[in-house]
Amino acid sequence: MNKKVLSVAKDFFARGDLLLMALCLIASIFGVVVISSATASTGSMQYVYIQVLAIFIGLGLYVFFTYVDIDTLADNWPILTVFNIVLMSSLIFFGEAGDTGNTGWLRFFGIGVQPSEVVKVVYIVVMAKHISYLKARNTLNDFPSVVGLAFHFAGIFGLIIVVSQDLGSATIFFMIFLIMLFAAGFAARWFMIGFAAILAVLPIVWTYVLKEYQRRRLLVPYVPSIDPDNSGINWQANQSKIALASGQLTGTGLYQGTQSQSQRAGKHTDFIFSVIGEELGMIACILCIALLIIIAIRCVYVGMHSGTNLGMLVCVGVAASVLYQTFENTGMCMGITPVIGITLPFFSYGGSSVVSMWAAMGIVSGIKYKRKPTQYSLY
Repeated sequence: MNKKVLSVAKDFFARGDLLLMALCLIASIFGVVVISSATASTGSMQYVYIQVLAIFIGLGLYVFFTYVDIDTLADNWPILTVFNIVLMSSLIFFGEAGDTGNTGWLRFFGIGVQPSEVVKVVYIVVMAKHISYLKARNTLNDFPSVVGLAFHFAGIFGLIIVVSQDLGSATIFFMIFLIMLFAAGFAARWFMIGFAAILAVLPIVWTYVLKEYQRRRLLVPYVPSIDPDNSGINWQANQSKIALASGQLTGTGLYQGTQSQSQRAGKHTDFIFSVIGEELGMIACILCIALLIIIAIRCVYVGMHSGTNLGMLVCVGVAASVLYQTFENTGMCMGITPVIGITLPFFSYGGSSVVSMWAAMGIVSGIKYKRKPTQYSLY
């Protein structure tokens, strides 16, 4: 038995993606340190303990998914699709409000779980299976295929909006969908037609789907008159900009930031980047962004050498999630993008976010782990 365990462990270290694991671990440890500072004013280590526990669970899932065959997993797409629908639909009956005001949380014995984080990982696999199936049949750009892909995306996007009003999570799914289509070789004409269709329905969505506070939140970074004294909907973003500016090049030091040690809401979750900027400075901010970009590049690299369209698309989908969340979260903190409740991967506090991101990286590691065909390079 011990020899078998040793053999499995040796196999993991020989074929699993240790570089990706190391990069994610560095980011996660960096995040724990900053979270400990951001929550020091509460006098409790609860947030740190939960984050560390989530990282350990994530590491376990990373190892587990390294051994999971992506083809076998994706072949069970009907079960995965039903799982996504049931999990998101559970919010209709059991959903509770989070800090952003949406009802995107389930709570069990005081522990909050955000279903959209779990669904996101499954969605990447299922969508990659759908697209790779069409590519294998050379029908990706045929009209029936385009309609099918549109309905596939619209189904999950609409479900998220309807059951949780979580606009932030919905935009992540949208960007993953777009980037995966681009990587698959989706025709430019369909992108143009799609964007034209979005522009056509946008007035309807803006007027009848989005609520007033959501419209104000989307506009306030570009229309200062909505909150001229920054005391209302733009208060968090304004405090974040103050924190970033006060940190200058090297920061005020851990546990020393005026804004970071205040009772400002969201500083350990959506606005963790502003804590990094204030207490560790612009240099640390650049290192943080660079680390996340390298993680995304590593995912794309693994995908390009996977030997299959499915593996490539899954890796691109995971990379797209990391890049978009990084862009949107840092943009929120700098006041250049709307505050829509998107976490900074590996850095922000949140068990659901950390565990699901580690699981996604484990799937990427599993794609590297699987033995490749003789002609494995896609590009």
